[in-house]
Amino acid sequence: MPRVDVDLKLDFKDVLLRPKRSSLKSRSEVDLTRTFTFRNSKQTYTGIPIIVANMDTVGTFEMAMVMAKHSMFTAIHKHYSLEEWKLFAANHPECLEHVAASSGSGKADFNKLTSILEAIPPIRYICLDVANGYSEHFVEFVKSVRAKFPHHTIMAGNVVTGEMVEELILSGADIIKVGIGPGSVCTTRIKTGVGYPQLSAVIECADSAHGLKGHIISDGGCSCPGDVAKAFGAGADFVMLGGMFAGHDQCAGEIMEKNGKKVKLFYGMSSDTAMKKHAGGVAEYRASEGRTVEVPYRGDVELTILDILGGLRSTCTYVGAAKLKELSRRTTFIRVTQQHSQVFS
Repeated sequence: MPRVDVDLKLDFKDVLLRPKRSSLKSRSEVDLTRTFTFRNSKQTYTGIPIIVANMDTVGTFEMAMVMAKHSMFTAIHKHYSLEEWKLFAANHPECLEHVAASSGSGKADFNKLTSILEAIPPIRYICLDVANGYSEHFVEFVKSVRAKFPHHTIMAGNVVTGEMVEELILSGADIIKVGIGPGSVCTTRIKTGVGYPQLSAVIECADSAHGLKGHIISDGGCSCPGDVAKAFGAGADFVMLGGMFAGHDQCAGEIMEKNGKKVKLFYGMSSDTAMKKHAGGVAEYRASEGRTVEVPYRGDVELTILDILGGLRSTCTYVGAAKLKELSRRTTFIRVTQQHSQVFS
């Protein structure tokens, strides 16, 4: 018999943060940096815990150069060659503490990851990324990467439930990527019917991770700075963004003209576009689980970064959090039927 969980699960659009009395005079007083020591690697991180997703349109070296200036993080996509990595490391050594090298769970991916990490010792972060973090194969893969790299910090996912967060942490991962289906160019929920509303997933997975002294990344579902604030308020240690960083100069791809407007391509890593580019096409046993979209060209990513950080600082002033660390403790979510007036949207 199928089981129905009747507890209400919420997405970012279903809530707003309730304002609270504050002693802060200005958003400029808010400290957005966090310091974490990771359970398994024992490494310490300090920075603003916003991560560019490891998608080949946005997780670029060019993006990492700008993000590092703001002490923000980039999960570099897995399709750069070892030679390209070496060139980046030689020319931009200051960025290496703010990037992760990404890998899938295949043998070729693992061999390439190993060659990159052995050639460039300052890279301390690994992003192990698969669509379905529930497979036994992935758990075993995480264990093998932990055995090979005992002192590297491992991000692993994606999952959406507390018990799988716990299993991956106990298997050697430090930071668990939470999110199945919420991304703007992800069609997993349409193609498979599988998913979990992102706000509830973050609340539940953060609770499980923090009980084991692990950490989580809220990955996907943010469409504006307010959503980033809600993810942190829900207990996320890091927030990963793809679509919000799409369309910029630092993204891969050419600027195109469409109906007199400038656009750039943005696509999911399980889309036809990505699989044709990197795997020769969509295998006959699977369906594409990503879409390809033309996003408006948005210029330099610097302005978008400042917009996100400004919004997050403002959130903290509304709820009386002097530091990002305090935001989840100061958060009360209220359920709503409408986010904002859509008269002019």
